Amino acid sequence: MSMLETSRSVSVVNDALTRRERVVLAELAEDVTLEEIATRLFVTRNTVKSQVRSVYRKIGASTRAEAVAWAVAHGIR
Repeated sequence: MSMLETSRSVSVVNDALTRRERVVLAELAEDVTLEEIATRLFVTRNTVKSQVRSVYRKIGASTRAEAVAWAVAHGIR
């Protein structure tokens, strides 16, 4: 990937996802439950569920595996 492609990719990630959504997406890459993510982030499980739904919608994913693959491809991890 060229520097231009890398900077565009980072720009897309920064424009598409909020900081918190990027944090939640990075957490999804770990082998943890939504409850564990919520505990780590000091929020409720329902808050994490809402953030995950928002991430999936924004990146066009329908499964956790797809979201993690997208995160890896865009340097979130």
